Amino acid sequence: MKASEIIALLPYQRPFLFVDDIDSVTENKIIGHYTFKSDEFFYQGHFKDNPVTPGVILTECMAQIGLVCLGVYLVKDELTKSQKPQIALTSHQMDFYLPVLPSQKVIVHSEKEVFRFNKLKCKVKMLNEKEQLVARGTISGMLKI
Repeated sequence: MKASEIIALLPYQRPFLFVDDIDSVTENKIIGHYTFKSDEFFYQGHFKDNPVTPGVILTECMAQIGLVCLGVYLVKDELTKSQKPQIALTSHQMDFYLPVLPSQKVIVHSEKEVFRFNKLKCKVKMLNEKEQLVARGTISGMLKI
């Protein structure tokens, strides 16, 4: 399955799609990236005159790439051509280390810990372009086909 096919199956669209591309994907891990545009809707009110990407948006980006894209890849053989999987976040634990500013690119790495009974749990980390750790944690979700 190509990266573009995985992204097309996501249940998101702009302005709430935080996946530009998938760099690699296997049964056990995925790497993808997103560049936060300077005109993203949330920068208008998040820290007046000093915009910073909210942690909840960084978590969403990690969930979209590290959980949802990987989940779509894992269930690809069960999908019909018109079928899109539904995915719900069930839990997350995240630690943040560096801010992400407008126009910055982030790279998300995710490793599958458990995939059983359509529940996926992953260890995720987000790096900036300098390969500095921005955030890391675990994310879990349920997939419905």
